[in-house]
Amino acid sequence: MRIVVTGGAGFIGSHIVDAYIAEGHEVFVIDDFSTGAKQNLNGQAILYSLDILDPKLPDLFSEISPDVLSHHAAQMDLRRSVTDPLFDARINILGLINLLEACRISIVKRVIFASSGGAVYGEQETFPAPEEHPTRPMSPYGVSKLTGEYYLAYYQQAFGIPYVAMRYSNVYGPRQNSMGEAGVVAIFIRQLLEGKSPTINGDGKQTRDYVYVEDVAAANLSALNSSYVGSLNIGTGSETDVLALFQKLSKTIGSKMKATHGPAKTGEQKRSCLETSRVREVLGWIPQTPLEAGLDKTVDYYRRTSLA
Repeated sequence: MRIVVTGGAGFIGSHIVDAYIAEGHEVFVIDDFSTGAKQNLNGQAILYSLDILDPKLPDLFSEISPDVLSHHAAQMDLRRSVTDPLFDARINILGLINLLEACRISIVKRVIFASSGGAVYGEQETFPAPEEHPTRPMSPYGVSKLTGEYYLAYYQQAFGIPYVAMRYSNVYGPRQNSMGEAGVVAIFIRQLLEGKSPTINGDGKQTRDYVYVEDVAAANLSALNSSYVGSLNIGTGSETDVLALFQKLSKTIGSKMKATHGPAKTGEQKRSCLETSRVREVLGWIPQTPLEAGLDKTVDYYRRTSLA
């Protein structure tokens, strides 16, 4: 297949590119490197350094004639979405519409979209949350991801473009940005390796469902040949609170540093955990990496890269 991956030099996107290329697919990466890194880019991918809002995108898609769009370029910082919702909407909503228009013109056969399980559900009523759970986003980021799913459904109904919206839980692993607001695993690892005391927002009892990035890439690989249309939770179904995560990482790294506590952040949920029976049924996907094993691999990656 000919596959366009937006955000293909980013954390999740680059792992997906690797998985597609390993299976023999021809991959075209669109990335403006606002958050992606050139060292993440697979050398066999064909790169277009371009913003997803660029009006030339439809012409580029006509030139490439892709079979699939894997859309992983995004404004992914929940806290920035709270302070600058216009910025979030421009990238996550208008950027998606620009891509969907390109898909319509070039007759793309399938769209795989990076959505967010935690952000679209808001404060959960059911644990773990199934796809039918009420969607009550608590942040502009969650609103923009859910709006993206609605646009995908519209383009499917109006123009026959099948899609799957991958509602990711908290993805972690090698290549995650350890300097920004997103990615508590990467941030904690960097700070502990540097001998710094991490800051935990609120009481640390907030839970998340941590899923390893290579398992996420495997789900995206499985989605290529599926006929399923709609949303799918991509997680583990297990909750881990931030205090427990900090303790696990401290043990793995061998750090004696104590965490400090700051105020809770606006727009963040208390608990988040995704039910995954549907994705097991329609894609045959089951996460393969236990949290401790994934943390070990991630710590090893950051140790190696910090010494490089």
